[in-house]
Amino acid sequence: MDFQTKLNNYAELLVKVGVNVQQGQTVVLNISIDFPELARAIVKKSYEAGAYKVKVNWSDDAVSRIQYDMGSEESFLDVPTHAAAERIEQAENGAAFITIKSDDPDLLAGVSPQKIINANKTASNALTRFRQLTQSFKVSWTLGSAPSAGWATKVFPDVPEEEAVAKLWDAIFQMVRADQPDPIAAWEKHVATLKEKSSYLNSKQYKQLHFIGPGTDLKLDLPENHVWLGGNKENEKGVWFVPNLPTEEVYSAPFRTGVNGTVSSTKPLSYSGNIIDNFTFTFENGRVTKVTAEKGEETLKGLVGMDDGSHYLGEVALVPHHSPISDSNILFYKTLFDENASCHLAIGSAYSACVEGGTELSPEELRERGLNTSVAHTDFMIGSGELDIIGITKDGREEAVFKQGNWAF
Repeated sequence: MDFQTKLNNYAELLVKVGVNVQQGQTVVLNISIDFPELARAIVKKSYEAGAYKVKVNWSDDAVSRIQYDMGSEESFLDVPTHAAAERIEQAENGAAFITIKSDDPDLLAGVSPQKIINANKTASNALTRFRQLTQSFKVSWTLGSAPSAGWATKVFPDVPEEEAVAKLWDAIFQMVRADQPDPIAAWEKHVATLKEKSSYLNSKQYKQLHFIGPGTDLKLDLPENHVWLGGNKENEKGVWFVPNLPTEEVYSAPFRTGVNGTVSSTKPLSYSGNIIDNFTFTFENGRVTKVTAEKGEETLKGLVGMDDGSHYLGEVALVPHHSPISDSNILFYKTLFDENASCHLAIGSAYSACVEGGTELSPEELRERGLNTSVAHTDFMIGSGELDIIGITKDGREEAVFKQGNWAF
C-alpha cells in the first residue's frame, strides 16, 4: 500500500470514525501549516461525508517559538476572548472538531516556565465552557497526529531527518490501522474489544483500585455508580465518535478525595513544549502533597499549581502492556500515543460521563458526586510490565485486574 493510499485512509478514519461527520454538519480542523496535503484530504473527505462547511485553523511552531521567546510574561495573560468565543459558538451549534497534533516535544525548551504557565492558565480559563462541552461529550471531537521534523527526529534520533519523518508516518499509519485493507472494519472490531473490557469493569463496580509497581503504591477510590468508558462515545444527538486515534484505553474517574500513596512515571511527559521525566506524585486524601522530577520539575509544579483542582486526579485509565503501541517499543514523546501504550492517570478535570447521569450535571453537582473539576487535564504514564492492579469490592474482596502489566481477566 503506497503512502497516498494510507494518507487518504487516515483522513477517512478521522472523518468517519474519529468525528463521524453527519450531513449538514460544520467541521473545524486544527492543523499545522506543515501538513497541507493531509489537511486537503480531511477537508475533501469531510465534504464527501456531507459536511456543510469546513473551517481550517492553521498553526506554525516556528511562529509560536518566536512569540514565546520575544513576548513578555504579561502578554501571555491576555485573554483570547474572540478565539474562545468562536470555538464555543461552533461547539454549541454542533460542529465537529478534528485536531492534528504534530508539535516538536522540545519546542519550548528553555522558555520561561512562567510564560508557559500564564499561557496555559489563560487559555484554559477562556475555554471553560468549551471544555465542559467536550468533556461531557456533547459534541464530537477527535485527536490525530502528523510527524513534524522536530518530533520525528526526537523519536528516531539516529537516522537522517527525512528518513525519521517517513518512519514516523509509517508508525502512525500502523497504530491508527490506516495501513489495513479495510481500516473502518478494523476499527469496528477494535472498539468492540474495548467495550467488552469496560462492560466487565462496569459490572464489578469496584470500590477501590490498588496500583503496585516499582516506585508506585497507590490506592484509588472510585465514585459510587462510576462508569468505565472505552472506544467510541455518543454525543448529545446520539452520534457515535472516537475521541482519540489511536486509542487502546479503558478509563473512568477517581473519587476526588480518595487517592492515597505514591505513583511514579514510567514514560516521559511532553507538556507544553517541554519534556518532564522520572517524576513522582504523592497524594493524601486525593490532593498532591509532594512533586519530584529529575527533569522539568518546575514545569510540573506549574501544572499542579494551575488551580485548586489541578492538585487532584480526574482520570484513571487502564491499558495493557501488550498492546500495539507498547509492543512497537517506540517512545513517541507524544501523549496521544504514549498514553495508549501505558496505564495512566490525569491531573485535573474528570470526564462527566464517568458517573451515571454525569453529562447532565453542573460542575458543582459533579463535585458532590466525587468528580474533580479544573482548568487542567494532563495525562501521565504509570504503566509497565511490572504493574499489578488489584480491584477491591464493596465487601472487601480483592481481585486481580492487571497482573504484570496486562489484563488478568
